[in-house]
Amino acid sequence: MGAGARWCPLSVPSRKAVPVTEPHGHSHPSQRFARWRHKLGHVVKPHSHEAADKVDPALESSARGMRALWISLAVLGLTAAAQAVVVLLTGSVALLGDTVHNAADALTAIPLGIAFVLGRRAATRRFTYGYGRAEELAGIVILLTIAASAAFAAWAAVDRLLNPRTLDHLWVVAAAAVLGFIGNEWVARYRIRVGREIGSAALVADGLHARTDGFTSLAVLLSAGGAALGWRLADPIVGLLITAAILLVLRDAAREVFRRVMDAVDPTLVDTAEETLLTVPGVRGVGELRLRWIGHRLRAEVAVVVDGELPVREAHEVAVAAEHALLHAIPNLTAALVHADPTPTPETPDPHKALAHHGM
Repeated sequence: MGAGARWCPLSVPSRKAVPVTEPHGHSHPSQRFARWRHKLGHVVKPHSHEAADKVDPALESSARGMRALWISLAVLGLTAAAQAVVVLLTGSVALLGDTVHNAADALTAIPLGIAFVLGRRAATRRFTYGYGRAEELAGIVILLTIAASAAFAAWAAVDRLLNPRTLDHLWVVAAAAVLGFIGNEWVARYRIRVGREIGSAALVADGLHARTDGFTSLAVLLSAGGAALGWRLADPIVGLLITAAILLVLRDAAREVFRRVMDAVDPTLVDTAEETLLTVPGVRGVGELRLRWIGHRLRAEVAVVVDGELPVREAHEVAVAAEHALLHAIPNLTAALVHADPTPTPETPDPHKALAHHGM
């Protein structure tokens, strides 16, 4: 019995059971076509079931995530350092809030980097699924960092409202705002693209965070413009607006991280998996199907319905073919456990109904 596929003669399908319409041993033309299409797909896109071949893409995705983190850390670090110099020169609290937020955004690379490194470790007898969940923990740390930067920006803005002062070197403040926008937008595009390609929700959330930071940097221009018109409260008011923008980022990032922690997946992935399984020769229906993210890697558990008259070895081959098809069809899927259920017969009672009848 190969890894990832099991045969159980007692289980019954939970849904999408397809009735048997032809006797065992005869294949329908549509089934023959599906079998040849499956073989052709294997030739065009070869795939191995060896454990090492499955781990290598996962390691490569972690390496890409690390590279994205360090490059974005360098860009945001330089941006925040340049803005800090301008803050010391001008005393703008709007720019201070933007600088602190950019620095915090750069530092989120640290927990994410640790998560990617942990995710490379092999599974153990205690952590049988490996350490991919470290990315979800990193996402929570990122949420706390965003919340802390929002609190600091709000405190600085309120303090300036109570103690207003005139801004100096307005053109320098404006230049720093534009610099902040350019740096954040570049990092946002890079993080979101890599995060979506490797399936890292934490990296995508961090990219969205950086994108909003770019627009808050542009808001600093309003502060400089208001100060140029003689409105002394423009700077702290813009600082409060930046705080509100940070809170919106926090809300969106929290929703993304919460969904990942709760094992949410895109429903279209479930649809794709079901449609793929139904094209596998020998699969009569799809029962319970579950997908979950572990870090930036997907795992699947599914029950497929096969002919109840099939020998154990042939049923196992159908399950292996189903696993193979899923690994081809679902991006970022690195493992699939396929359970083969026989079609129910009058002589084979439903064990679930039997348990209910006995009150178990």
